[in-house]
Amino acid sequence: MPMLPVPAFVALVLGYLALRTLLSGGKPLLVVFLTACAVQAALVALVGGYGLDGLRPVLPVSATMIPPLGWITFQDALISRVSLRAMALHGTAPAFTLFCRVFAPETTDVVVSLVFLGYGASILLQLRARSDMPLARLDAGRVPVVIWQVLGWALIVSALSDVLIALAYATGNADWAGWIISVFSSLVLLVLGLLSGSPAASGAEEGEGEPLSAPSPHSVAEDAGILARLDTFLAHEPVHLDPNLTLARLARRLHLPEKRLSSAVNRVTGSNVSRHINAWRIRHACRLIEDGSTVTEAMLESGFNTKSNFNREFRRVTGKAPSQWQRGEEHSSKGTNVADGSFNGQAAGSSAGRG
Repeated sequence: MPMLPVPAFVALVLGYLALRTLLSGGKPLLVVFLTACAVQAALVALVGGYGLDGLRPVLPVSATMIPPLGWITFQDALISRVSLRAMALHGTAPAFTLFCRVFAPETTDVVVSLVFLGYGASILLQLRARSDMPLARLDAGRVPVVIWQVLGWALIVSALSDVLIALAYATGNADWAGWIISVFSSLVLLVLGLLSGSPAASGAEEGEGEPLSAPSPHSVAEDAGILARLDTFLAHEPVHLDPNLTLARLARRLHLPEKRLSSAVNRVTGSNVSRHINAWRIRHACRLIEDGSTVTEAMLESGFNTKSNFNREFRRVTGKAPSQWQRGEEHSSKGTNVADGSFNGQAAGSSAGRG
């Protein structure tokens, strides 16, 4: 049965994204991941749409390259750089699929589903276990987490598509299998490609550095000392105005392990590093607005790239919209705890200069 031309269209879109990412100097692993998704969509189109059945045995093997590449790209974008040795270990997924395809073809579908399910669940569990992403830009807030959550679920949904295919055969509707493969696989690949190509998903580039030692248990006083040290550093070196600032880069400047800095801020403020940094940025923006800058100018000069995130953080920190602050309306008096995202107008005006 002829398939919809969806896979061919998806292959072209993903190929364009891969080329654009390459030409714009994007991360090599992201380019590889997008290219793999494009190739897989092209193979689905050639087999299902153009009847090239000789390529059919390749499909399950090439498909199981997608989840490991997604996991490696996720790690490289938000958590830590992935070594070549670790990358090679993830090559066991497609290698085992090839083994099954040759020696136990009846198990291939199950293996493919388990690979997608396992890697999708691993991404979701990793996101749930961490409060901060070391390599994510701090101005992005939770956007990178949400993007990769969707990608994790997309891998899981792809695994469930095999269940629909089995049901199609079991109910005597074998013709539906081709449509399911065409539409389901293509849409999942498109979601993976579009979301992974988002700037927020790929984090920021980090320089090489020596690994920092793991933290040991610390007292509340030491946590407070780390927070004070962070605030003093930001007061003298306004690195928070850099939109590409990451937890990893900030921790390195403070000569602290990432987890140590993150946990100290979390325990003392009840919030995370991203919100704490964004509160400093909003302080700076308030000062600029009070000095006559436009809202857009204040946003860009305070380390924010998107207006939606700036507006959301501004309201969280001040209790007012930027336009209200610009009009000089009475400032919120919710408190002065920067970590909680609130401070009164007087505090904003007097401390903004520190940012």
